[in-house]
Amino acid sequence: MSLKLTPEADFQQNNQNEQLPDNLICFSHLRWDFVFQRPQHLLTRLSDTFNIFFIEEPHVEEIEQHYYTFSKREPNIWVMVPHLPPGLDDEQSMQMQKQMFNRFMENKQLSNFIFWYYTPMALKFSEDHDPKVVVYDCMDELSAFKFAPAELPALEKKLMNRADVVFTGGHSLYEAKKHQHPNIYPFPSSIEKKHFLKARTIDTCPADQIDTDKPKMGFYGVIDERFDIDLIGAIADARPDWQLILIGPVVKINPDHLPKNSNIHYLGQKSYQQLPDYMATWDIALIPFQLNESTKFISPTKTPEYLAAGLPVISTPIRDVVHPYGKNNLVHIGETAEEFISAAEQLLNTTAKDKEAWQLKADTFLSSNSWDKTCDNMLSLIKKAADKNSYLRIAQ
Repeated sequence: MSLKLTPEADFQQNNQNEQLPDNLICFSHLRWDFVFQRPQHLLTRLSDTFNIFFIEEPHVEEIEQHYYTFSKREPNIWVMVPHLPPGLDDEQSMQMQKQMFNRFMENKQLSNFIFWYYTPMALKFSEDHDPKVVVYDCMDELSAFKFAPAELPALEKKLMNRADVVFTGGHSLYEAKKHQHPNIYPFPSSIEKKHFLKARTIDTCPADQIDTDKPKMGFYGVIDERFDIDLIGAIADARPDWQLILIGPVVKINPDHLPKNSNIHYLGQKSYQQLPDYMATWDIALIPFQLNESTKFISPTKTPEYLAAGLPVISTPIRDVVHPYGKNNLVHIGETAEEFISAAEQLLNTTAKDKEAWQLKADTFLSSNSWDKTCDNMLSLIKKAADKNSYLRIAQ
């Protein structure tokens, strides 16, 4: 089967296993070109098996007619962006998205598709279609996030009923969801070790990052309602000679509320490829998340990435960081500024011999952790779901 988005865009039949569909449509609340994280890691690998269509949330702009735009990111990955006119209510917005999606799916064999959901909200425009396999990769408890739609829990329940297989972004989220689906599996944050190992051998500092012999402590990720700005401010106040480097976009919080100490450096968003260059001269990496509903079930991808870069880590007691990283003495856990400072002072005074022993322990722990392995395991479960659905259709 050959699919076309435009007359000049032909899709490869890159899946040699007849029991798996050729195409995967991902419905995402995150944009492809935002922070490179779980969806991008998994889908770039899955594009070796499927044609990937990544549908983002809409762009609202001054247009008369709603439409999709398509852009190619990898040999088999197309990002699809709905464009909608302004002034629509939720029902009108979803109706237009439904029209666009139905038009896209015209004359396509649903048995040749997998639907992969990151947001249950997409059910509102896609639920009329019955693909070969429905996957729900529940990477976060979205209903606990700031500005989450009130109908999200009900739609997630509906998605749980439709999904053939469910993955969770960590063990704590799995424990909270496992009773909701008979075919659910935890897949915590993985790592692309080779990429972050580069930080251990880089000896130059990017031009926009402070180059100093003073202690440097860094964080990268989204700076939002999960980020503990008071904790960072208190550390900066107490240790004005320590340089705190924060990399990432500021979203859903007012930038004016961020602490403005001279030793706090906001460098904005950097690409995934650039991260090792910035991490290379840090002394310590930080995970300064608040303990609230939005962080109750998170499994920060940055934890193993920091460790692979050779960086000691201090984190607030996020459950999926405490277990297993804190319990295995790979990450220091602190809740207050005083505890972060105490842990940092201890790390800054660690002997080379002790650091070498810690690094060996961390490397051993990470040796079996990779996005490649995670993707392979997920693909095996998807194939089982596809085989089961094929059998059931034949039996009917």
